[in-house]
Amino acid sequence: MATPSPRAGTKGVPREQRRQQILAAATEEFGTRGYAGASLAAIAARVGVTKTLLHQYFGTKEDLYTACLVPVGDRLLGAVRDAMAAGGTGTETATAPPTPLRVLHGIFTALEGQREAWFVLYDPSLPADGEAARRAADFRAPIDRLAADGTADVLRAAGSTDPLDADALKYVWRDLVSTLVRWWVKHPEQSPEAMTQRCARLFAAAAALTPGSSAVHAGLVEDP
Repeated sequence: MATPSPRAGTKGVPREQRRQQILAAATEEFGTRGYAGASLAAIAARVGVTKTLLHQYFGTKEDLYTACLVPVGDRLLGAVRDAMAAGGTGTETATAPPTPLRVLHGIFTALEGQREAWFVLYDPSLPADGEAARRAADFRAPIDRLAADGTADVLRAAGSTDPLDADALKYVWRDLVSTLVRWWVKHPEQSPEAMTQRCARLFAAAAALTPGSSAVHAGLVEDP
């Protein structure tokens, strides 16, 4: 009896291709339903394989979640780091986007094609004592530190040095990004560039509603 090639999955699909299919389907399922609401049966059905095959490839449900989480976390952390670093290269011009818009554009670009992946990293239903939650925290912590630096800069530009303002804005920022991504998922026709431009308009409108401040002084939109 011939031994199947180790590179082959079921139904003649190469193993690595099948693995990527499973990860894509699982990322969408977890991102849409959360860890608690997602099921291996639903993921298997998306791919057209059995639950047994999922276990053979990835082990437990949490193992599969972690396998989805790591590339998502790498992409998002890298995107935020690059966006923050772009503000200190000395190459920006007077018309360069301010930090919040650079960060948002980086996040949108990193998520394009897999928008639900944001909610794999930021999933409140993860078991708090599990490996997936620990790995998620490993990515969230540096992202939150970068967000804290960025929001503190925005507040200083607006004239605030209150550390509690900075702490509060850090949480507002994370929820704002989640809300924007959730809206974006429902509008697949919107490109990352269109979303960034939309955010610039929304920030300008919000700043205009605040007495004694301006979008430019708050560092949210470009200086015309």
